[in-house]
Amino acid sequence: MKQLPLVMVVEDDQEVQSIVDDALIDGGFEPAIMASGEEALGLLHANADKYRALLVDIHLRGKMDGWEIAKRARIIKPAFPVVYMTAANGHEWSSQGVPNSLLLPKPFAPAQLANAISSLLDDWRADSSTRDRRRSGACQNSSAKKHF
Repeated sequence: MKQLPLVMVVEDDQEVQSIVDDALIDGGFEPAIMASGEEALGLLHANADKYRALLVDIHLRGKMDGWEIAKRARIIKPAFPVVYMTAANGHEWSSQGVPNSLLLPKPFAPAQLANAISSLLDDWRADSSTRDRRRSGACQNSSAKKHF
């Protein structure tokens, strides 16, 4: 049985958690949902290779917002694909968001969520493949599409 890509989700609203959970499962992903940035970063620090992407709400009730969680996640895992969700303050993405990330305004269709994650994972795989070929001397430039 093929293991599905595990997506770390940081969202504190249970209703949104349920929608995201269903959307990711329907999109071929395995969601790992957490309500706080502290919990997410602790798990990422302990098992960075386990997670394939981060989906994070910008506004959370805890001590950290989504911007900070993504920045700290990138310290742990520098090329970690990040998708932000927000119902407001999306205009701050260009100044607060991490490079090569996506912003998904709420409300969104479930397919949009799966497509956003898939797009970043495809870009991440293409970049990884290019880096591997560069190390072996087979490729000198990348045509991977960047976001942000």
